[in-house]
Amino acid sequence: MNLIAVLGPTAGGKTSFAAHLAAELKTEVISADSRQIYRGMDIGTGKDLQDYFIDGKQIKCHLTDIVDAGVKYNLFEYQKEFFKVFVDMQNRNLLPVLCGGTGLYLESVVRNYKLIDVPQNPSLRQDLEKYSLSELKDMLQKMKTLHNNTDTDTKKRAIRAIEIETFIKENPMVVPSYPKIEPLIFGIKNPRDVEREKIAFRLKERLENGMVEEIEGLLKNGVSEETLIYYGLEYKFVTLYITGKLSYSEMQSLLEIAICQFAKRQMTWFRRMERMGIKINWIDGRLPMEKKISFANDIINNCL
Repeated sequence: MNLIAVLGPTAGGKTSFAAHLAAELKTEVISADSRQIYRGMDIGTGKDLQDYFIDGKQIKCHLTDIVDAGVKYNLFEYQKEFFKVFVDMQNRNLLPVLCGGTGLYLESVVRNYKLIDVPQNPSLRQDLEKYSLSELKDMLQKMKTLHNNTDTDTKKRAIRAIEIETFIKENPMVVPSYPKIEPLIFGIKNPRDVEREKIAFRLKERLENGMVEEIEGLLKNGVSEETLIYYGLEYKFVTLYITGKLSYSEMQSLLEIAICQFAKRQMTWFRRMERMGIKINWIDGRLPMEKKISFANDIINNCL
């Protein structure tokens, strides 16, 4: 074990648990949230900065506030930044606590994805366009083992997968060599009715504590309406309210529904990870913090 990961659906309490666990282990947290990377997007992304103060001491959290709102950011860049922090913490004899709800970010780390920044190959793409999806799948199967249908569910994806494999074959030295991750994973979850109550309460709290004003500020600072809508959830619906496309009550009601649907999709992703053989030690989010930490400590000590 060289990494502890904490995951769970939104509003479930994973940030507070991760911070308390990091305090217990005298270590630091690495964020795995695709929107918390942005500066100026604090309330809407749920950075929950107050959760990182444990007994008057601030727990350091990496990979938040690393790019400006509106800047394009991808999985390849996240993985690269993650391993910079991971290696630094290893060199300081710290056991990293990875925390977040972005399934793809989490999975790229715990499943040791080998990601590279592959440029587009227009001539290859043009040549591949003449083949059917079935033919493209056959080509790809000769280039690599297909563990699922992700690379071949559309013709566009299949062409991109062949483009990547062709690039790797022609440029074998570009595949990054990252340390192997051996994770211990905890998940925080609540019964569905409790989850909905937590989502409704947190949304009301964020709206009362300046979320609309935060998003108004982003618009005034040049972040486009289209970009904020692209970020989804809070940024989408509050932007639609600010620009007069929704009333306040419509915004709040539709946003609450969308967040509940998002939490359900997160759990679907985590269950898929389990079906792929990734062990998640689930903890009841309703337990007192000391019981959650005690449960985690027992498992951690058995792994050391």
